[in-house]
Amino acid sequence: MHQTNWILFKTKTTSLVAPISVVEIAAQRMRGWKPVGEPFRKLINHNIDIPPEASRVHGYTREILERDGEQARFVYTAFASYTATLPLVAYNLEYELDQVLKPEWERLKIPSIGGSGFCALRLAQRLFDPLPMENCRLQTLAQYYQLPVYDARAALGDVITVADLFTQVLRPIGEQRGLQSWDDIVCYTAEEWYPSILAFGKFKGRSIFEAHQNPEIHKWLEWLASSSNALSARMGQWYLHELENGGNKGTLTVPAIATTEPDAATTVGIIIHIHPDLPRFRALVAAARARLADLEAVYTSDKVKVSSLQARLFKHLRPHYEKRDRLRLVVQYRKAFIHTLLRHGEDEAKKVEKEFQQSKRRARKEYQDTSASMESKRQLSQDEENELKSLWKKLVKLFHPDRYMDDPEKLETYTRLTAAINAAKDNGDLATLRAIADDPVAFVLRQGWTAIEFGDSEQIAHLRRLWESLEAEILAVIEATNALKESPDWELHQLVQREPKFFDQVVEKQIKGIKAELAELKSQAEKLANEIQELTGADAAGIG
Repeated sequence: MHQTNWILFKTKTTSLVAPISVVEIAAQRMRGWKPVGEPFRKLINHNIDIPPEASRVHGYTREILERDGEQARFVYTAFASYTATLPLVAYNLEYELDQVLKPEWERLKIPSIGGSGFCALRLAQRLFDPLPMENCRLQTLAQYYQLPVYDARAALGDVITVADLFTQVLRPIGEQRGLQSWDDIVCYTAEEWYPSILAFGKFKGRSIFEAHQNPEIHKWLEWLASSSNALSARMGQWYLHELENGGNKGTLTVPAIATTEPDAATTVGIIIHIHPDLPRFRALVAAARARLADLEAVYTSDKVKVSSLQARLFKHLRPHYEKRDRLRLVVQYRKAFIHTLLRHGEDEAKKVEKEFQQSKRRARKEYQDTSASMESKRQLSQDEENELKSLWKKLVKLFHPDRYMDDPEKLETYTRLTAAINAAKDNGDLATLRAIADDPVAFVLRQGWTAIEFGDSEQIAHLRRLWESLEAEILAVIEATNALKESPDWELHQLVQREPKFFDQVVEKQIKGIKAELAELKSQAEKLANEIQELTGADAAGIG
């Protein structure tokens, strides 16, 4: 592998579905696990408009590409020269090559460029197992392993990130797994494989290797293997084969940590452990808890900022929303009334009037409940944000999902406790978080739930499962934070932070849009009322 040359590449496009045009292509020559030489990057000008949804992702517009881009044929000639006949590798090769580049080359009547490589995403999914990284989003991995940050909007930024992933993370795991040559990796990524952590079903989140001790999991896998669905049966049969033949029982791939001070953990690479000793696992758990606490505190704080802004918006827009939604109900039920009257007669149509009144009462209550909920949402002060970080350091010590799996009553308590923590987190409810963190046993007893223990087991198997669960939660929080930062609500929060007057502009624009919709709804409601009067000889007072 160390002397094999290949090309790592990435594109940015106008769409995820056909027809797809490339707006940026970037590549890096690789030798073995490392990059060599200068990278390749070009913008392509197809003289077409870029859909807004694509432009929001990568930032390229028609104007930018007309200014900085080159004709497609010139770009691909340069790419062919850079690539020569070397094999092509991409993070999600099937999409990048088969759905993007090859159709574009065929459309432009350009000969195929480069040779056959492997899918880096597929390699990562296998090597990171048993960590729950089945989607293996590149930015999530970069944050998880604390790789250098590059512009994720640009193709070249993604290429450099994947190159870093190969050098710093995939290489030690791959070599430990026996992947010494290029052919080893190609075969490894082409083999049939499924993640060892079940992604669905009654045992979702459990390892298939628990079937060695848990007969119920083994029975479920046998049931899956006998499924009438060919794909399900194939998966189940593969799992049973892995169990029978030993399989990979889950090589741990963990961030490197400072064992003397776990709270100050930093990731500088990875350490591979198959059978760590008890002190090492205690350190791994402590480091994972410290990192999870930091991530949870940041996510909660950011979520509260977004929620408080949404609460301000709701307060300004509620009267307009209520008028609009009431008229939507009127139009909906007047249409239903006419349809029922014509098909089933007047008696059945009167039931529609009753349904309308019930829906109107429900809608009114929903607005009252939402308004009450929004009243408590406000941005946290700096002191409260500092307290939040301290609270999460206590709360993550309650994280023991695996411990209660075989005790339904205690599992129910743990599930309720987790739900209470999540609800308080989403609402910025520091009082509830404080009550749980300060005395979780008392909180559980006050709710009348079955008591559970919160201490750590000293058994390596339990500590390992706890560490794996913590790492899974770290990934989940990273994903949730990324989703929040990619949302329109976060974008609005950022805009308002930079320019407070923008809030009033948003309110004014929203009201203008709602008023336009109100005018249309009023027109529809009046036409339907006239039709009801013509059909029944009475007005539509029951639905209005």
